Amino acid sequence: MSEEKINPNGQSDNAIIPLTGMYENYFLDYASYVILERAVPEIKDGLKPVQRRILHALKEMDDGRFHKVANAIGQTMQFHPHGDAAIGDALVNLGQKDLLIDTQGNWGDARTGDRAAAPRYIEARLTKFALEVMFNAQTTEWQFSYDGRKKEPISLPAKFPLLLAQGVEGIAVGLSTKIMPHNFIELIKASIKILQEKPFKVYPDFQSGGMVDVSDYNDGKRGGKIKVRAKIKLLDKNAIAITELPYGVTTTSMIDSILKANDKGKIKIKKVVDNTAKDVEVRIDLASGISPEVTIDALYAFTNCEVSISPNACVIVEEKPHFLTVSDILKVCTENTKELLRRELEIKKGEIEEKWHFASLEKIFIQNRIYREIEECETWEAVLKTIDTELKKYVSTPKDKAAKNDTRLRLNRDLTEDDIIRLTEIKIKRISKYNSFKADELIAKLEAELEQVKHNLANLTTFTITYYENLLTKYGKGKERKTEITTFDSIERTQVVANNAKLYVNKKDGFFGKSLKKEEFISDCSDIDDVIVFLKNGNFMVKRIADKVFAGKDIIHIDVWKKGDERTTYNMVYLDGKSGTTYVKRFNVKAITRDKEYPLTKGTPRSKILYFTANPNGESETVSIQLTQGCKAKKKIFEFDFADLTIKGRSSQGNILTKYPVRKITQLEIGKSTLGAQKIWMDEVSGRLNTESRGKFLGEFDTGDSILVIFKDGSYQMTDFELTNRFDIGDLMEISKYKNDSIISAVYYEGQKKWTMVKRFQIETSKLGQRFNFITEHRSSKLLFVSTKPSPRIHYIMKIKSQKVPGEINLNEVIDVKGWKALGNKLSEQRLTGIKEVISEIPDKLKVGDTIEFDIEDKKNGQGKLFGND
Repeated sequence: MSEEKINPNGQSDNAIIPLTGMYENYFLDYASYVILERAVPEIKDGLKPVQRRILHALKEMDDGRFHKVANAIGQTMQFHPHGDAAIGDALVNLGQKDLLIDTQGNWGDARTGDRAAAPRYIEARLTKFALEVMFNAQTTEWQFSYDGRKKEPISLPAKFPLLLAQGVEGIAVGLSTKIMPHNFIELIKASIKILQEKPFKVYPDFQSGGMVDVSDYNDGKRGGKIKVRAKIKLLDKNAIAITELPYGVTTTSMIDSILKANDKGKIKIKKVVDNTAKDVEVRIDLASGISPEVTIDALYAFTNCEVSISPNACVIVEEKPHFLTVSDILKVCTENTKELLRRELEIKKGEIEEKWHFASLEKIFIQNRIYREIEECETWEAVLKTIDTELKKYVSTPKDKAAKNDTRLRLNRDLTEDDIIRLTEIKIKRISKYNSFKADELIAKLEAELEQVKHNLANLTTFTITYYENLLTKYGKGKERKTEITTFDSIERTQVVANNAKLYVNKKDGFFGKSLKKEEFISDCSDIDDVIVFLKNGNFMVKRIADKVFAGKDIIHIDVWKKGDERTTYNMVYLDGKSGTTYVKRFNVKAITRDKEYPLTKGTPRSKILYFTANPNGESETVSIQLTQGCKAKKKIFEFDFADLTIKGRSSQGNILTKYPVRKITQLEIGKSTLGAQKIWMDEVSGRLNTESRGKFLGEFDTGDSILVIFKDGSYQMTDFELTNRFDIGDLMEISKYKNDSIISAVYYEGQKKWTMVKRFQIETSKLGQRFNFITEHRSSKLLFVSTKPSPRIHYIMKIKSQKVPGEINLNEVIDVKGWKALGNKLSEQRLTGIKEVISEIPDKLKVGDTIEFDIEDKKNGQGKLFGND
């Protein structure tokens, strides 16, 4: 029988190890390794281990010239125990962030997703910024590399919040991290505010530009969210272009998402072309008759033009993962910078004190010719003792008690044997050419430097602020914010999706859907729309559209339903089956549970709907009620106006119309909306219409009203007030509610004649959505001023013999109202500048007995009169 072998742990090699314990120990070891050594960055220098080792290897190689990336990867493998592919990818990622590494060659393009060339073809070196803020061997903590042959930094002495500047993303075991990149300049300014104990805020900023909504950023902590959008430019009525990308989206993935949305019918486009070169441009040609404004909203709703990102700021703090806020990380980085600067100052102070110490000893040793005293010494020990004895005649140390009449030079530290040995190593040539004046200058300079260092240590916060300000001056140029911070409107997908289907219905059998092409056509729709169905028995429901859906027999009304619709109002007359009473009601359907059947009557047997209409803008109507001939009512025909009813919820019983049997109900006339005019605003950031009091108030709109839009290119457009409308803010000159008697006053430069013209006209076109040019089409023609006020007065500047002469004029005194195609009257034979409206405090309309007060500023030559002859 063989002997049982015992391993170094005191256990038998044949002992059984439980699988549960093995799994627990091995899994925890592996998870800890991945978290600490691969995926999650260290808070102080903001680097993952592979990034830190790359930068350390590049620093060791640094000679000011570029190095092959293949060589840099090989050098890094001395410190990093993984393959060259992982190192190469991390190095390219660092290079593309354009902060720590200067690149040469084809490093790929993060905007298009193109990969970098092979490592043997591209080169890299550390930037001046990296050399200044990331390295200092004297303040670096070191450890042995994985094989014990080399030393590598535990963390680099980063004197900058690199973690927040570059951002990071990593997936470990059981946790992940995702920190957004932030703006270089804003981080430095925020660090200064931290040192000044002032409040601060920092928000993400991306190299790709775009727009970001940080309403739910939550300071970058877990649970927060940001929305990032592409910038989309309107080229013309048939084409748009994506000019800036959201963070993390490439032109390739963007185009794929657009084509996918088009294939599904969410948007309608002709083609997509990637014209990206120096700047991003993804051109999208639209299908005929498709609104570019609605398409832009649809792109945000259905493609990668808008992405939602959930930050998760997980970092390593003292070898443990912690979930922090961006503000916490910045505070730690700022305090770390302050501490590193303190250590550097302490080291510098020690170095200056050493230089002063030896310079002082050297001066005493040479000037007092102590070297002559050792000529008779026969042993080395005697030489050292003699010098020590002689020096003590001229210097004192901190151990010596200072007497009042002691004139000796006081040293900062004790005299050591190494100091004496250094004195014996001074060459005869130096002693013979020793210049006492220069020695005094050197010592004075060292003393001044020492005082400055001590001052900086005593005022460390101020010194740190100055350090940050110097970084901003040296490296801040070209690092301005690229991503626009704004607030996004929520886009209802059902409102912007392209109509890619048709709704059909078989009312008798109770079926509706997209595939019933032989049945009654209702309207165009999309495949994500909801459909509302009303049945004759007094019930209704909302169902998602499909190829064929059964809703119930005897359908009396069906349409596409929009959630939260407060305008569409249903007018209904129904018979209660139990009492025989006829009721009338008006109601909205704002919210429901899909596929659930709701009663509109009292729900009693034999109840049914006698009359039903759907009114998209809350219109009332007048109906004629004819009772049965056999009933006892004296008046068998009478009229009822729905305007007398209050609009209530769908579950309301309604008002009693009559207790007698109804034979027939006939509509006499459709009335006006009883909801009142709808107040509309235009968001001055996004250009979208809204009813939430956000932006410029356009007016109160009712059925038949429209919006007048005047563009900078000298054209106007009439459009409806649908909330899906969106306008390019940069292209607008004026936008307001259109009034039938509105007069447009315009001043423009006529490019062919090179005159400044003025014209006044009324809108004579009625077609909505079409743009009409009201100035000449010469390429140099330009609209300078426009107003819809009845009597606008403008201030302008005219050049006369190289002098700028101001003037003012009432436009209604220059020209009468003419047709919109008229050229107008000449205002000046040159191009006027500085045109702006003079705001008068006199109301447009005065009543008899009104009293007004105003000042008239009367300058020389009549210039500056606010109201002139008005």
